[in-house]
Amino acid sequence: MQEHLTTDSGIEIQTVYGPEDLAGFDAPTRLGSPGEYPFTRGVQPTMYRGRLWTMRQYAGFGTAEATNERFKFLLANGQTGLSCAFDLPTQMGYDADHARAEGEVGRVGVAISSIDDMRRLLDGLPLDQVSTSMTINATASTLLLLYQLVAEEQGMTGAQLRGTIQNDILKEYVARGTYIYPPRPSMRLVTDTFAYCAAEMPSWNSISISGYHIREAGSTAVQEVAFTLANGVAYVEAALAAGLSLEDFAPRLSFFFNAHNDFFEEIAKFRAARRLWATIMRERFGATDPRAMMLRFHTQTGGSTLTAQQPDNNVVRVALQALAAVLGGTQSLHTNGFDEALGLPTEAAARLALRTQQVIGHESGVTGSVDPLAGSYFVECLTEEVEARATEYIAEIDRRGGAVAAIEARFPQEEIEAAAYAYARAIERGEKVVVGVNRYADAATAEPEVFPIDPALEASQRERVRDLKASRDAAAVRAALGDLTAAARGSQNVLYPMKDALRSRATLGEVADALREVFGVYHPA
Repeated sequence: MQEHLTTDSGIEIQTVYGPEDLAGFDAPTRLGSPGEYPFTRGVQPTMYRGRLWTMRQYAGFGTAEATNERFKFLLANGQTGLSCAFDLPTQMGYDADHARAEGEVGRVGVAISSIDDMRRLLDGLPLDQVSTSMTINATASTLLLLYQLVAEEQGMTGAQLRGTIQNDILKEYVARGTYIYPPRPSMRLVTDTFAYCAAEMPSWNSISISGYHIREAGSTAVQEVAFTLANGVAYVEAALAAGLSLEDFAPRLSFFFNAHNDFFEEIAKFRAARRLWATIMRERFGATDPRAMMLRFHTQTGGSTLTAQQPDNNVVRVALQALAAVLGGTQSLHTNGFDEALGLPTEAAARLALRTQQVIGHESGVTGSVDPLAGSYFVECLTEEVEARATEYIAEIDRRGGAVAAIEARFPQEEIEAAAYAYARAIERGEKVVVGVNRYADAATAEPEVFPIDPALEASQRERVRDLKASRDAAAVRAALGDLTAAARGSQNVLYPMKDALRSRATLGEVADALREVFGVYHPA
């Protein structure tokens, strides 16, 4: 056995922990009670005794109809919330008929180019009964408005709609790359969306500040917490600078974290993030409403931990990661399909992933007591250490002028790249064991079923966009897009003219182009 063990973040693990390791630990202050500041033990007094977390399986591929079918399949199998993935052209502000969309339409998510596509996506879904999460950033405001427009056609008001748009553009510059505009005008779109939701869709979470993609890019758990919360600070500061009231928008902030394999560090990470965010909101921003201090979060199991070799092993990884998220107090959870290192999840894999959550929720017994690991010498020491190290990173980002300035100077990017390189080298050297990859590998394995992609779907989607552009009132669209451009040049909230343009059947790509004309396009140094 190894004498020197560390967590994935490099925190040294002792052989045994005892009271002396928590000397000076003030439990009433550091832990409190569930549902109370500093929320270390969870954001609800009874947590899962009241109701289980939202089981929100991520889905999206091909056409709107195909994804609608998968949504209905998941709901029929007990899913309690929708979660939509969009293809790269949709994320980057291109219609399916654009030259840059070629070969990518419907590949990693559903293609949505217009209100017609959104109608097909949501057909027959009970939007007043389920909450919907949309993983979309640069074009988040456009997808939100398309969703609202279709819901209004079905007779619903904005106040009846519940859900989340990711709308976290800063992490795109750090880790993911699906940005369109430069950071500062992009932040304006974010804060305009905050204001719009506060006025028009009060039960909608206007942002999901995402550590998930930061972790997928190779960060440690500590970096995931630090860079995510630093981005959160930047959004709060931008909203306050735009004149928004903290008590109006802060309660609708939500977060999105990853769950990786280092079981106890992941649990500690979630607890530390809650406590650190509550402290930031109260001490830095003067929040007095407990809802403005709560870190409510969705979790997804770690896509980058899945292996194409021996993919059945991923079932075990996903179960352990999901259990860590539940013991860490998540509000919502997506469990990956075991076959996602090979392609989109098949129906069988998606069903098994959902059943994994259901077994944890209904059979494991871990939901009976709130924060059952509280008071564990090991877990409390890890929670303290993750928080302390994340706090140091946030202080460094503050010294560099805040998250936007730090991103422009590539500080978080370089830290993540270094962590990813170190992790990869540890696997190469055999210091980090990946079962079925660098230890216990099989010479040959059976070929698993892989989700099929029909290339005809792309041609069909292109034709739909062309037909729409030929059949609408072109003058009305031009006028509405002109109003959007004018609003972008001024200080008006751009979501109102954007909604008018989308109602007139302007496409997502045309809306993005109208903003590109004013904001420009971001090219990293």
